[in-house]
Amino acid sequence: SKIMIDVLLGLQWGDEGKGKIVDYFAAQYDIIARFQGGPNAGHTLYVDGQKVVLRTIPSGVFQSHCLNLIGNGVVIDPVALKAELTQLVGIRADVLSRLFLSQKAHLILPTHRALDAASEASKGDAKIGSTLKGIGPAYMDKTGRNGLRVGDILSKDFDQKYEQLKQKHIALLRQYSHETNWQEWEAEFFEAIEYMRSLQIVNAEYWLENHIKNGKKILAEG
Repeated sequence: SKIMIDVLLGLQWGDEGKGKIVDYFAAQYDIIARFQGGPNAGHTLYVDGQKVVLRTIPSGVFQSHCLNLIGNGVVIDPVALKAELTQLVGIRADVLSRLFLSQKAHLILPTHRALDAASEASKGDAKIGSTLKGIGPAYMDKTGRNGLRVGDILSKDFDQKYEQLKQKHIALLRQYSHETNWQEWEAEFFEAIEYMRSLQIVNAEYWLENHIKNGKKILAEG
């Protein structure tokens, strides 16, 4: 049987209108799978006359027949995800039933955001224009195999793993003169982690493979 996966990519610096395109095409697919990126500017959609900015959630979330996957390659800020989902549930009560998270997607920690700010401040006139959301440092931990993943929030020793990575980050932060009160962000981070534990967390490769075997059409969203 024919495997049906299409990929939608942006080849500019972002902000090219990917979300609107995915939203337009989503009706033709069974699954929208977001496969990389973090909670940057986001994809702007208008739903029932209401402006909605999707920073982490796939753009097929308002299609009632579409399942939506936040895939392995995405870095997730739990606080941003919770805020986004709270808004979406207010518009369409059933969105959570259609949303799935890969257990291998990496988490953005408060100290990732602090490292982002410190690194950017240290560059002076050579700033790269980071959005200071902690996305770059989270990807550095992903490629360095240090990061925390969605699946880790379900393990008994999550707090210990968090503490270990946090201490690594604190050691790195000492190398910079820039100070951020990242400690103020920890309480809402852990509230958001608790919220994430109630979501549908899946082994994304097997989840997608099963849907492909069942002839589902998939749009991979960059």
